[in-house]
Amino acid sequence: MVSPLPSSSLSSSPLSSPLPSSVLELAPVVPVVVVDDVADAVPLARALVAGGLPAIEVTLRTPVALEAIRAIADGVPEAVVGAGTVISPDQVAQSVAAGARFLVSPGWTDVLLDAMKASGVPFLPGVSTTSEVVALLERGVSDMKFFPAQAAGGTAYLKSLAGPLPQARFCPTGGIGPAVAPDYLALPNVLCVGGSWMLPPDAIASGDWARVETLAREAASLGHTPG
Repeated sequence: MVSPLPSSSLSSSPLSSPLPSSVLELAPVVPVVVVDDVADAVPLARALVAGGLPAIEVTLRTPVALEAIRAIADGVPEAVVGAGTVISPDQVAQSVAAGARFLVSPGWTDVLLDAMKASGVPFLPGVSTTSEVVALLERGVSDMKFFPAQAAGGTAYLKSLAGPLPQARFCPTGGIGPAVAPDYLALPNVLCVGGSWMLPPDAIASGDWARVETLAREAASLGHTPG
């Protein structure tokens, strides 16, 4: 099972809301953010939080990603900022040091899983096959990222897993937009989805944070009641 989110260490502001025990339960949609300019990090995070999406995954795909995580952690305490595309123990350590409150990987190895377990923060290891899911369950991990969701079988695949492996819970990411997100969220083993449709590149480039907030609010309204 993913490590719990202790409110004592993660809720550093009186504006922060009490946190649930799992990243999967923070919001129906986790924005997957690529930050090219660190100056965008704080206003972007504020817009997402204002729109009802407090869990923000900043991917380690740009040179300023760690700096962006640190800026959000320091400047937007209402956000629960995490690091995505984590693929090595070094990145685990660097992300946590920067202030990441959760970790997300596109896949996993024993070495990476051990590092994430030892990090002290919640994590979502990536899977795309039944064998990977079973292997994680054997290691005591039941909260996972399903990636690349659309390419790996989509809702049909996850629906098939719910019967034999009901204890596995997923955040599908990869190719998901507002048209298909409700189909994923209707599945009993999906608690949230990851996506970037609420972050149009032109809105980021122009600093149109009001538009980002509006799109975030629409995404948050998707909701999900486990079946």
